[in-house]
Amino acid sequence: MDGIICINKPSGWTSFDVVAKIRGITRTRKIGHAGTLDPMATGVLPLFFGTATKLCDILPNSEKGYLADFQLGCTTDTLDITGTVLTEQESHVSKDQVEAALENFRGVISQLPPMYSAVQVNGRRLYDIARAGQTVERAPRQVEIKKLDLLSFDELAQTGQFRVLCSKGTYIRSLCSDLGEALGCGAVLTALVRECAGDFMLEDCLTLEDVQTLMAQGDLEDKMLPLDRVFQGLKAIHLNEIQAKKFQNGVKLDLNRVHYRGQDESYRVYGPGDTFLGLAKLDLEKMELVIEKMLKRN
Repeated sequence: MDGIICINKPSGWTSFDVVAKIRGITRTRKIGHAGTLDPMATGVLPLFFGTATKLCDILPNSEKGYLADFQLGCTTDTLDITGTVLTEQESHVSKDQVEAALENFRGVISQLPPMYSAVQVNGRRLYDIARAGQTVERAPRQVEIKKLDLLSFDELAQTGQFRVLCSKGTYIRSLCSDLGEALGCGAVLTALVRECAGDFMLEDCLTLEDVQTLMAQGDLEDKMLPLDRVFQGLKAIHLNEIQAKKFQNGVKLDLNRVHYRGQDESYRVYGPGDTFLGLAKLDLEKMELVIEKMLKRN
C-alpha cells in the first residue's frame, strides 16, 4: 500500500492507538501520521502508507484548523476537562469581554507548552515528568493564530466555542488556559475537533469502522488519497521516459532540456503516465534539476 488515508480520530484514542489499530486491520507495518492529536480530541489524522511515509517531514502546508469548546471558572493540571481540578470559582464574564480578550491572541503570540505534552526537555517527555508529580522550566514558543472567531458564548453557563486556524505546534489547551487567565477566572478546554490538517479536511476522513469494512471488501486502496495530494500547490514538471529513468537513478537533469514554468523553490516531478516520482528543486546557477525527495526509484 502506498498512499494516504485520513482518519476521523475517535475521542479517547491516542494517535498511536489509531496507527496501531490500522496496522492490525491492514496488516501493514509501514504507517506514519502527521500531527499528533490529544486523546480527548477528534478529527483529522492523516496516515501515510508505504513510500508516502517519506512525505511526513516535508509537508508544505502545516496549518491546523480546530473547533474548540471551553468552560470558564475552572483550571486543571492538563488544561482540559480530563485533568485534575486545581481551581474553581464563580465567573460572570460577558460575551463582549470574551471577544475583547480574544483580540490579544490573534497573530503571532508566545505559548508555554503544557506540562502534559509530548515536548522533550533534557531527553524526557513533559507528560512523563508531569505524571511523576514534577514540573520543569519550559521555554515559550512562537506560534501564529491566523484566524480566531468566537462562535458562541453562554453567559449563564460560562461556556463557549471558537474556531481557530493556527500554525503547527499551537496548543489549543494553552490557548484556552491563557484566555481564562486574561479574563481573571481560569478556563479549560472541554471538547476539540480538528477540522483540517494542511490540505486534509474532515470530509476526506474515514472512520476506523469504515477502514475495517473497506479492507474486508478489498476496496481500501481505492479510497487512498494519491501521494501528490499534499503538493498540489507546487508547479509540476513532466519528464519523458529517458529523463524519468535518469531522474529515478539520481541523475541531475539539464534544465535546458526540461520544460518548467517560473523559478519556484520546489516542483512536483512526473514521469510517463503521470506517475508521481518525487520532488525536485531548480539549481539556476548550474542549470540543473536537483532531486529533493525521491518516491519512486527504478
